[in-house]
Amino acid sequence: MSLVGKTIAITGAFGALGTAVVQVLQARGASVAAIDRADAPRDPAALGAASLHGGVDLGDAASAAAALDAIARRHSRLDGLVNIAGGFAWEKVQGGSLDTWDKLYQMNLRTAVAATQAALPHLPDGGRIINIGANGAVKAGAGMGAYAASKAGVMRLTEALAEELKPRGITVNALLPSIIDTPANRADMPDADFGAWVQPAQLAATIAFLLSDEAGAITGALIPVTGRV
Repeated sequence: MSLVGKTIAITGAFGALGTAVVQVLQARGASVAAIDRADAPRDPAALGAASLHGGVDLGDAASAAAALDAIARRHSRLDGLVNIAGGFAWEKVQGGSLDTWDKLYQMNLRTAVAATQAALPHLPDGGRIINIGANGAVKAGAGMGAYAASKAGVMRLTEALAEELKPRGITVNALLPSIIDTPANRADMPDADFGAWVQPAQLAATIAFLLSDEAGAITGALIPVTGRV
């Protein structure tokens, strides 16, 4: 599953999952462009030789296009896009705010659409797009409405785009993780069984496979990666 010679752009790359994906893809030989809304990563060394593109508002079409254009120029190619950028909020519908629904739509779905639109002019036939959905969007619990709805949108985007891009041989797939073992999640759920959660490196390895030539026959898939949750 070598990625030697390929350039992959990753959104949300400065976070815990994004950093793990950057590391795994570089270990497989890929050149990586790390995109994030934050101006700079907390630990630049953790991203190795990745080109850093901070301060990018992926909810804005012009900002997303400028970032992907710059990456394509710098690396002279773009073979794949991994849409990790997003966020979470727990809020019940009763007594909740419509602003929460707008915010999560912007963070989880609009960013994926804008980044994809910006990447498509640069992706070759046979390119790769991978989105991060959520297993919680398959069956939402209380307080998960806005988050699950936005991630369900990512799932439907994945399916529609996969059909749209079949003539070009560009595959589009989504991972549906359960709880990811990150410092933020541990802080929010200190009494949980962390060993049951999905490790960022496990998700990153699955992403690396979907980016590889071996995964060329897989498109439109919504793949649960749920650990023991």
